[in-house]
Amino acid sequence: MSRIPLRKPPMQETAAPRPRPPAVFTQGSLTRHVLVMTSTGSIGLMAIFVVDLLSLIYVSWLGDPALTAGVGFASQALFFIISINIGLSIAVTAVVARAIGAHERSSAQRLASSGLIHSFVISGVMGLLLFLVRRPALELLGAEGAALEAANVYLTWTLPTNGLMAVGMVLSGALRAVGDARRSMYVTLFGAIVTAVIDPFLIIGLGMGVEGAAIAAVISRFVWIGVGFWGAVRVHGIVGRPDRKSVIRDFPIVMKIAVPAILTNLAAPIANGYGVRAMASFGEAAVAANAIIDRVAPVGFVALFAMSGVVGPIIAQNYGAKLYPRVRDTLTTCFVFAAVYSMTIWLLLVLSASSIVWLFGAQGETARLVYYFCDYGALAWVFLGCLFSANAAFNNLDFAFLSTFFNWGRATLGTIPFVTLGAHYLGAEGVILGVIGGAAVFGCASMVCAYTVVGRFGRAKA
Repeated sequence: MSRIPLRKPPMQETAAPRPRPPAVFTQGSLTRHVLVMTSTGSIGLMAIFVVDLLSLIYVSWLGDPALTAGVGFASQALFFIISINIGLSIAVTAVVARAIGAHERSSAQRLASSGLIHSFVISGVMGLLLFLVRRPALELLGAEGAALEAANVYLTWTLPTNGLMAVGMVLSGALRAVGDARRSMYVTLFGAIVTAVIDPFLIIGLGMGVEGAAIAAVISRFVWIGVGFWGAVRVHGIVGRPDRKSVIRDFPIVMKIAVPAILTNLAAPIANGYGVRAMASFGEAAVAANAIIDRVAPVGFVALFAMSGVVGPIIAQNYGAKLYPRVRDTLTTCFVFAAVYSMTIWLLLVLSASSIVWLFGAQGETARLVYYFCDYGALAWVFLGCLFSANAAFNNLDFAFLSTFFNWGRATLGTIPFVTLGAHYLGAEGVILGVIGGAAVFGCASMVCAYTVVGRFGRAKA
């Protein structure tokens, strides 16, 4: 009797998931890629910014302007350290996306693993260093009295877990590198949802105030890691097993982009810190207004922040695949989107200024400055959108030093003289106008330079 060869059950034949295309951004509509990546990235960032906004609202409801100002000072200090995390995330995302664009998946896995370790160590050390000098740093920003104490409490809880935040951000970046915008969005979205649920309970329900807001932020970082690990490791397998020799060998590869990207991102908190100090000279009411503005602006202009981070993989994949015309077209799409979006949000801020003032219970000088920002200050973001778009191109085309140049140019020459003169002649409103002036000069210059670089780069590589 002859034996009939056994076949595998049908479920075994179809159990393995179909692999995603190795370089999804090298084909199809660039406009669609930019809009999809930006919209999903915006949802994730919007969740974070809205939760920060709600946290400040809850704290403001406690009826103490010093606490509101304290959260504002703490946010500026954290802005410095988070900028380092963002720079590391940009670098890991760029190198992983390039490897995927060149169809080198094993290299992408190795670089993702090494980048995670680099980011955790560097961000963790920097967080601890700032923790040790947190009070002098806050005093340098102009914090004093009750506002200083509130800011110190917030930083005491959040700074020691900075390394965990970096890991979550890099995992989200790895998901963007493979083109999975949805799961990248989940990392920050789920963290924000958890924070939104426990924030009012801790801040108001248990009466923990600023300390409750800080604890909620720490819990969200653990959520980021869990969701990011599931997507990047379990679903896509884009993170390889760590290897000591590879971690050491890959360090200069990641740092080649990370160092200028970090320097670039550090420019923003330096500029903002100078602005906060300038506002502090006009009293707590002005600082409270600045804290409200610093929460409202990211929510309104969230798509610009998202675009600057998510279009990097689009540029990097096409760069790795040597599709240089698509790199130029991606840049054009970003500039057009940034201009149209910024003007739209500016109009919405003008129309909703009264609601914003009412929501925060702002009065007197604080309310007047919030109105002024909605009417005029939002203009700066039209030019900042150009700067963000140019940064994405510079960071992913081996011209990261130009990103550093333009951002530090805006943080120094585009901030100090403009803000100082504005504050001297026009008071607190002059600080806002000074920011607009510096953003206009360096935003337009970076856009011209980006097109020049991409054009020359494409001809040289053709």
